Amino acid sequence: MELAYIIAGLVLGLIFIPLILTLATTFGLYAVVNECESQVFTLFGKVLGTIDEPGLQYPIARFGLKAMLVPFFGKRNVVNTALRQRYLRNQMINSEEGTPMGVGIWYETQVADPIAYLFTNSDPEGSLKANVASSTISVLSNLEMEKMLEDRHTLSRTVRSTVSPLSEKWGYRLGSVYIRKVAFTDKQMVENITQKVVKRLVQVTSAMKQDGENRVGLIRSETANKVSQKMAEAASMRPAVVGEMLNRIAQEDPEVLEAVLEIMETEELLKSESTVEVVPEGSTILLSLGG
Repeated sequence: MELAYIIAGLVLGLIFIPLILTLATTFGLYAVVNECESQVFTLFGKVLGTIDEPGLQYPIARFGLKAMLVPFFGKRNVVNTALRQRYLRNQMINSEEGTPMGVGIWYETQVADPIAYLFTNSDPEGSLKANVASSTISVLSNLEMEKMLEDRHTLSRTVRSTVSPLSEKWGYRLGSVYIRKVAFTDKQMVENITQKVVKRLVQVTSAMKQDGENRVGLIRSETANKVSQKMAEAASMRPAVVGEMLNRIAQEDPEVLEAVLEIMETEELLKSESTVEVVPEGSTILLSLGG
């Protein structure tokens, strides 16, 4: 019997619990609010209130018995309040020089006022997108190309300050705004600029190479000049040093001097590679040649 009661209780629970939850939802007795979400309750065309705290919430405790009429005579609007990012590509502008260019702009948005977001503008997201695009074009148009390419941080802040007041009226909080890309749209112009840059790089590279070679040649010539000077100084000092040493040897040991001179004479003969004829001592060959 107890098992039968348990089974019957489970069956009744499976039937009545979903029914009770459905009735509670139908009469608006509770609402589940997710993270980064806001629920706006309206009754008879007027805003009853807003719940933006995550978790299980009880509208009847917030708004009284009027909350039970919302499912029949009103509406519960769910608004996403998470931070969202958007990127607009190829916004066409002209520089001061008349060059057509494409601009890409990135921006962050978040719904700060759900009521204004729902009822101030019928298409707030589309209007914000158009406002960012038009502000970007108005700020960047007819600027110098150099400033457009280099001052993107300052221009991004200018675009943000231009868009923010109107976006707040539509319930948005505008976050970071950044001009991410500024590009040329004319392919022929891009090719011409590329060719000019390549030629300029070749010229700069050649100039750097020539300058390096000139510097190396100058260093080599200065080094050779210094070496030749030192060699000349050494060569000019050699006779004095050799003569001084020979004088000292002559004073101390004349026989050693004679041997040194003979060796030096022999070395000079060997260096000259001349033919040397040796005549035996006491030979009369020279006398016969002279007679």
